[in-house]
Amino acid sequence: MGGVDKGLRELHGKPMAAAVIARFAPQVDELLINANQNAEIYAQFGYRVIPDMIGGYAGPLAGLHAALASATHELVATAPCDSPFLPLDVVARLYTAMKTSDAQLTVAKTGDQPHPVFCLCRRDVLPHLEQFLAAGGRKIDAWYATLKVVEVAFDNVADAFSNINSPQELAAFEKSPPAG
Repeated sequence: MGGVDKGLRELHGKPMAAAVIARFAPQVDELLINANQNAEIYAQFGYRVIPDMIGGYAGPLAGLHAALASATHELVATAPCDSPFLPLDVVARLYTAMKTSDAQLTVAKTGDQPHPVFCLCRRDVLPHLEQFLAAGGRKIDAWYATLKVVEVAFDNVADAFSNINSPQELAAFEKSPPAG
């Protein structure tokens, strides 16, 4: 995104993070924003902002680690700031799969493509994640492959998992957002 914080890039006149929050907040009991820059701007959304707690850029796993360490509930759901069309029932569907399978982690999937940053995770996996990170692990799918995981099909709303990674994609979604 040309060095600009993706979550603060505007889509339809609002920061993408605001769109994600609007869709995600009604689905959860506690919302945390993981941000390592522009914390004061993210705080204006009215939720607690938490930075990564581990050194070195560990990508999405660092954010998950911060959320697991900071959350006050036993389950943590995640969604990225660059996917402003996420399903309005993503957490409920991930929770149902977790409850019926006793999984440690449930992950959204469309077709053959898992979306590991859309997950529901038990907080009690935090020590396991800390060990993985301490050993140099950084790939989220490599970490969750070591857990009891259930992938949950969202083929009926596959476009809801569209993410925006470039100014060109942002312009395209500005003109024609996914249905739903």
